[in-house]
This record gives sequence, structure tokens and C-alpha cells, in this order.
Amino acid sequence: MKLLVFGAGAIGGCIGAHLASGGHDVTLVDRDEEHVAAMQERGLEICGPVASFCSPVQACTPAKLIGSFPVILLCVKSQHTQRALGMLNSFLAPEGFVVSMQNGLNELLIADAVGAERTMGAFVNFGADYLAPGVMHFGGRGAVVVGEVGGRITQRVQALRSALLAFDEDARITNNIFGYLWSKEAYGAMLFVTALTNDSIADALANCKHRDVYVAIAREVLAVACARGIRPEAFNGFDPQAFLPGGSEQEVARSLADMVAFNRRSAKTHSGIWRDLAVRKRPTEVAMYDQVLAEGSAVGQAMPLTRRMKAMIHEIETGERSLLRSNVDEFARTLS
Repeated sequence: MKLLVFGAGAIGGCIGAHLASGGHDVTLVDRDEEHVAAMQERGLEICGPVASFCSPVQACTPAKLIGSFPVILLCVKSQHTQRALGMLNSFLAPEGFVVSMQNGLNELLIADAVGAERTMGAFVNFGADYLAPGVMHFGGRGAVVVGEVGGRITQRVQALRSALLAFDEDARITNNIFGYLWSKEAYGAMLFVTALTNDSIADALANCKHRDVYVAIAREVLAVACARGIRPEAFNGFDPQAFLPGGSEQEVARSLADMVAFNRRSAKTHSGIWRDLAVRKRPTEVAMYDQVLAEGSAVGQAMPLTRRMKAMIHEIETGERSLLRSNVDEFARTLS
């Protein structure tokens, strides 16, 4: 398969290196010139407990990109989606399609830009981090799922899944990709709350003092999904049934325990959100919740927890707030 990986960070870099090593014709594009130069000179190195290898890759900056590609894997941070779409449309082959391998509901933006028939969805939950130019840390496996936005099982989604087996032998196809994406939005909201602190994901979710906070924000997001007619899907310990109306205390406890166990198995201890705030000192993807809030408004959901989470993350981004466990205590007051 011939693919363009647009955005060669943690997600795009790990997937692209595996696909290239698996014999696929892969071109990686990134705006970081130092990162691109390292990939051109030394290849793309993957390190960590899951895989350790260096793959020769074709890499360039957007300004140097030429050619036409039948498959474009969009792997940029969600807040950069619109800018990326403005650049990549001219590189998409006439019968080609774009796959969002991002957090958020970017499939809606892509469909507006290139057409729903040229858009495919994907859900990824593996643990990876950008360490240095040309070096990615692959810390833990997680779900890899692809699906057409309309739910059909097509030849092209089957072909993409076959290609992704070079990255994860458990990659699969779904006819309900938005069910996975909305579940990730709920789980992601929990992760944003964990990132108000310096605690690891597992330690934060295991903290009984803040359990009600994590449950409440997940339920707030999933309430919107259900109101929009979306059936949330389970993944990697996250059981949406536990966080829907009527979910029992036993289901909640089991799902939280499963999520804690899943994250303790990963060498990636903290979320990419926390890493953006604490290590890379750059804006997070919290703006992706603007779409969730808009969907909530459309169905009459006020979503106070999501709004407060978003505001507190912005305060950390701008230096007005430090990463402290007491932030979650403060956030918990939103419940009342």
C-alpha cells in the first residue's frame, strides 16, 4: 500500500515506521525540520518495551512534499487539523481517502473538506511519546480500530486493516467507528482531569477520593453521545455501560480497576496531555472538546464539568495554574 503519513509525531511516527518496515511505500511528513532531518539521515528509531528497531523512511517537510497518494493517514494534533487539510488536499489522489488517526471527532472536519466518501475513521489507544528528533518511545499496546464513517465494510477498509497488521496484529474493523470515538472522548475527558496533577494515569484513576469526579465527567460526555444516537464501544478496560445512566457501582468499580490495570502495564505512565503541559510546554488538544460542547448544546446538555476542565487546562497552559493534586479537589466542587 502507498501511504502518506501527515504528522510524524508519536502516533504517526510509530505507525509509519512499522508500515515502512513491513514493506509498504510510506512517506512521512512533518513540519519539524530537525525531526525530518534526523529521519532522513538515520531513519526513524522506535524504542521501548513493545518494539525496538530503526526503520529507513522517506521523510520531508510539507514544503518539500510532491506526488499523489491514494491513502493519507492524518496524524497531527487535533487543533492542527484545519491547517493540515488546507495543505494535504492537493496531494490526495482522485480516488484516494483520508484516515483520521487522531483524538477527537476530526472525521467531521475532514468530511467537510474532502467529502464523506473520501473520509475514513480510526481509533487508536496505544501508548507512545516523541522523545527526540527521529526517536519515538513505544510504551504500550492498545486498541487499533478502523471503520468507514458510514459504517459499511468496504474493500478499502479491509485493505487498510491488512496494512495495519504490520503495526498491530490485533488491528480490526468496526461498523461503528463513532461509537469508539465518543468512548475515547469520555475516556479522554478523564485523562484531562488526571493531567491537572503530576500523578500517573493509573495512580490518578485509582485514587478513591476523586473517583466520583472521573465517573461524572465520563457520564457527562457519554450522555451527549447517547442523545445523538451513538452507541459507545468498549476498549482497553473502558466499559461505557458503566458510565451510562443506570450503570451500577459494581460496573463502575470493575471498569476503573480494569483501566488502572491496563495503564499499569504500559511503560507510558502519563498521558500525552500531561506531557504537553509538563515536558513539552505547549498547548494540549483540549480545544477538541469545543466540538463535544457544540454537540452537547445541540441536544440541550449544559456540560459544566467539561467546560470547567477545559478552563483549568487553559490556565495551566498559560502559566496561571500549576500541576497539583489539589486542582482535582477544586474541580470536584463543580459537581455541587
